Amino acid sequence: MSTLTIFTSASARAAEAPAEAPAPAAARPVPAVLGADLKVPVKGGRLVSYANLDYAASAPCLEPVSAAVAAALPAYSSVHRGAGYASQLTTARYEQARHTVGAFAGARPGDAVIFTRNTTDATNLLARSLPEGTTAVVFDTEHHASLLPWPRSVRLAPPAFPGEAVRAADETLAAIDGPKLLVVTAASNVTGELWPIAALAHIAHRHGARILVDAAQLVPHRRLNLTALDLDYVAFSGHKLYAPFGAGVLIGRRDWLAEAEPYLKGGGAVRSVAGGVEWHDDPEPRHEAGTPNVLGAIALAAACDALSATGWTPLVREEERLIARLRAGLASIEGVRELSLWGDDHPRVGIVSFTVVGRPAREVAEVLSGEYGIGVRDGKFCAHPFVRHLVGTENGHPDGGCADGAASAVRASIGIGTTQEHVDRLIEALRDLTAR
Repeated sequence: MSTLTIFTSASARAAEAPAEAPAPAAARPVPAVLGADLKVPVKGGRLVSYANLDYAASAPCLEPVSAAVAAALPAYSSVHRGAGYASQLTTARYEQARHTVGAFAGARPGDAVIFTRNTTDATNLLARSLPEGTTAVVFDTEHHASLLPWPRSVRLAPPAFPGEAVRAADETLAAIDGPKLLVVTAASNVTGELWPIAALAHIAHRHGARILVDAAQLVPHRRLNLTALDLDYVAFSGHKLYAPFGAGVLIGRRDWLAEAEPYLKGGGAVRSVAGGVEWHDDPEPRHEAGTPNVLGAIALAAACDALSATGWTPLVREEERLIARLRAGLASIEGVRELSLWGDDHPRVGIVSFTVVGRPAREVAEVLSGEYGIGVRDGKFCAHPFVRHLVGTENGHPDGGCADGAASAVRASIGIGTTQEHVDRLIEALRDLTAR
């Protein structure tokens, strides 16, 4: 077996495999989501149960997350600089949240865990912290959060298969002098396909580069272990992880972050302001100026705790069952085409994007919502170059036949709270729509 095959396979296993043996369902119940009983109006004035298939945009709130925020609110106060009981308690909860989130991601003991607004904010923070002259290497398959922030970058074409991604990164990094950073997603927000991040990390380090992994779409679906995968930095968002309270995180090596100019300059980032300014050496306070989003951090940690307590085995098994049912249903409908970069058999999380011949994506999404009570996403999913690449000449038009002049698709995404009835309703709705 080649070195490339070994590392690619290891990446898929690390992203997909549960970290522990199955636990009894009664001992570790899957947490419920808020809004599971939501009723929405459809054509004719009826109310139907909402089929939320838009988890990849923002996942609903887990009940344990809501409970954790409610428990923190009575003592909510400022952090780090207050002597009062409420301030001390809130500070302890905030710093415990930092520890919990780092442990959830498999952080190394010395890694920085910096709370941000979301993945985009975390990525921009790292972009502002790069040593002078750093070149970022990024694939055109990336979400805009990973594609756009870099002051100096080399963009790579969508690879035809995982091994080509590793080869392209290898050749490109070898040709770059000076500091360099490889930027890659763990799971595509368009297709759900898993990327060979362990192999890419190995290649990056072989060329003296570092790697940033956008884990926003991975962590709601699979265990992440930064240490085992040998990643330098990861970023993800609470609102994708059942914690919609406006927090995200950047986790990774401290040196670049400790030496960079503070992301925000203000209270909390400084040790002293006298004749000059003495900034904190520690990356967390250095880049978390002002009053942080304490409740967002508590919510994010509560989601991490809830998923870890449930165990990944039941979550992954149910997701795989539902996504297989969804993909088989879509494949059975004439005129519906699933978008994929690496083929039907490549491992993926619970995200499927597709087009419908002769129907603009927005029209499909509006009909699904207005007539069937189904929530999906339509558009280019903040990944314009990638969606254009995948849609190509759909419907005989260079833009995919979309009225807005840019390739678009429909995305259905699942998670905790998705039921078989939701999946079957989408399939039947699309079958009805294509038969009109």
